[in-house]
Amino acid sequence: MAIDRIWSYAPDSGHVEGQDLTGFTVAATDGTIGHVDREADPHGMRHLVVDTGVWVFGRSVLVPAGVVTGIDPQGRRITLACTRGDAKAAPRFQTDSETRDREYLTAVGDYYDRLPPRARTSA
Repeated sequence: MAIDRIWSYAPDSGHVEGQDLTGFTVAATDGTIGHVDREADPHGMRHLVVDTGVWVFGRSVLVPAGVVTGIDPQGRRITLACTRGDAKAAPRFQTDSETRDREYLTAVGDYYDRLPPRARTSA
C-alpha cells in the first residue's frame, strides 16, 4: 500500500463520506480489537481512534483509514487488513494531542505501510 494511500479509505471499502463511524466494532483479520472512539483528519491524515477496552490494558490505538478493508453500516462493523498483534504493536500515543501531531501520524503511517499485505476481506 502506498504511503499516500494509507490515509484514505479504499474506494471498495464501503466508506460513505460524512458517515459517523463512532461506536462501530473494529475487527482485525484474527478477531475484534475494539470500538471506534472517534475519527479524525488532521493534515489530511484520516484515521480512526479505536478504544481497545481491556484487551490492550485500556489504551486506544490509531488506525489509518487505508487499513480499513470493509465497512458494514447495518452490522456497525469495520474490518481491517492487519492482525490484532499488528494493531497492538503500532506506535502508541500517550496523549490525545499526539493524534493531531504530524510527526507521530507519519510514524504510524510508516508502520502500517510496512506491514505485509494481507488478503482483503469485506465487513
